Amino acid sequence: MRRVVVTGMAGITSLGHSWKEIEQNMRSGKTGVRHMAEWSDIENMNTQLGAPILGLDLENRWSRKATRGMGPVALYATYTTEKALEAANLLGDPLVQSGRLGIAYGSSFGSTAPIEGFCDLLFHRSLKKVTATSYIRMMSHTTAVNIGLFFGIKGRIIPTSTACTSGSLAIGYGMEAIRYGMQDIMVVGGAEELCPSMAAVFDTLYATSIRNTTPDATPSPYDVSRDGLVIGEGATTLILEEYNHAVARGAPILAEVAGFATNLDGNHVTQPSAPTIEVALQMALDDAKISSSDIGFINGHGTATEYGDIIETLATNAVFGEKTPIHSLKSYFGHTLGACGAMEAWLGIEMMRQGWFAPTANLKQVDSRCAPLDYVMGEGRPLEIDYLMSNNFAFGGINTSLIFKRL
Repeated sequence: MRRVVVTGMAGITSLGHSWKEIEQNMRSGKTGVRHMAEWSDIENMNTQLGAPILGLDLENRWSRKATRGMGPVALYATYTTEKALEAANLLGDPLVQSGRLGIAYGSSFGSTAPIEGFCDLLFHRSLKKVTATSYIRMMSHTTAVNIGLFFGIKGRIIPTSTACTSGSLAIGYGMEAIRYGMQDIMVVGGAEELCPSMAAVFDTLYATSIRNTTPDATPSPYDVSRDGLVIGEGATTLILEEYNHAVARGAPILAEVAGFATNLDGNHVTQPSAPTIEVALQMALDDAKISSSDIGFINGHGTATEYGDIIETLATNAVFGEKTPIHSLKSYFGHTLGACGAMEAWLGIEMMRQGWFAPTANLKQVDSRCAPLDYVMGEGRPLEIDYLMSNNFAFGGINTSLIFKRL
């Protein structure tokens, strides 16, 4: 099987638009969570918290013709893809349109604004608000399609719209496309835009944080006093490439995608299952041909929901015991849904390369019902490691685990 490496990365988050900016904010104890005053008039909505992207103006970056089928989520995905291709020394290279470069990309939803037009059609019998691009902007595969159109990509396309595993599945499926010779390069990642409708999904399940007056104190994954998740937005793109291909063209090699696994709980649409998560983690180790003791750090899913945190840590403990350090980056950005798997992979690789891992923000006392693990809290931890595991789990019982190797 062919080896797969990462040759470019870029992302945007509520805490910054570069690793340098994000790291600086993390080290100073900042998070990207904000009070969303514009949600205060929504009847029966409990949460008024979100993690929006700030200070990013894409309105005049490209022509209107190039972006007419893009809502915010596709714009985010296209922007980070442009930056990642640039980092990989591929922007403008004929390889991009050669057919040997493909896309695996996802989001939970497309853009939500066009839905209003279709609601007018259904409830008011009017097409006034539906345009020729309404569906293109709202469809679940809008990120993958718009990236392909914008850059003229002609290779394999794998849209992933699987809620919180959209980004991680994209990385895994992209890796497999290269590993088994179907492509030489893959643009992979995930994106999400912030909308109150997404917060409402979890609000109706009583799973959102309602610390509306203290946004800097929430979410708090694994903490005994956590009160739910916060929805965020962002996007991350990674460029995956066959190792020898990358070496031959002198590409920067940032890490290796060493292992990947995914499975289904087959049990409940919203409640995860520890036994099948445990299987997924072990399958990823088997795919990488390493043992649990080789993993130097774990990026946990850690949404700050009661049941989810407990089940995740029980499964993690079953595979790793108590000794492997773990954190949750959702404590900084909220839950970015379709973006989180790619975003956490990007930041995890950056931390592994630097030898420093951020603590879980707002984690002060671990819930005794969570399994005993080496929770990184309070201060960041300097660590030199060879392998990083990053885990994500989604509605529908979809489990993913990725392993990255330092090179």
